[in-house]
Amino acid sequence: MIDQLFEFVQNHPLLVGAFVVVLIAWLAYEFMTGNHGVSTSEATSLVNRDDGIIVDIRESKEFKAGHIAGARNIPQNRLDDRLAELDKFKDKPVVVVCRHGQSAGAVVAKLSKAGFTRATKLKGGMAQWQADNLPVVKK
Repeated sequence: MIDQLFEFVQNHPLLVGAFVVVLIAWLAYEFMTGNHGVSTSEATSLVNRDDGIIVDIRESKEFKAGHIAGARNIPQNRLDDRLAELDKFKDKPVVVVCRHGQSAGAVVAKLSKAGFTRATKLKGGMAQWQADNLPVVKK
């Protein structure tokens, strides 16, 4: 298998080179944005000690199947319409939660541009929350 990888690299140097360049650019972008998220324990601390909120951006069906207690459900595709609901939290911690922690980064960037100074995402999303055996509310 490793022999096939080396053969592929030798036969397609431009393709492999382009892949490496894109990979390095993506890693540099992720490193420069700096918002890598908070762990489940850090998120709990932000909510309990700093009066922060959890914003769950999953669809309503997923939210009702299980969510973090006290979380507000604002689906990602409705964020622009419902952003005013969060205005009073601009100076407080806002932890954005999605399914696996991947789509929350775009929402955090949007919130930051809208003036939310302490917006961050939950590393690993709800999958990590449940993997850590933390409580989930079902409606």
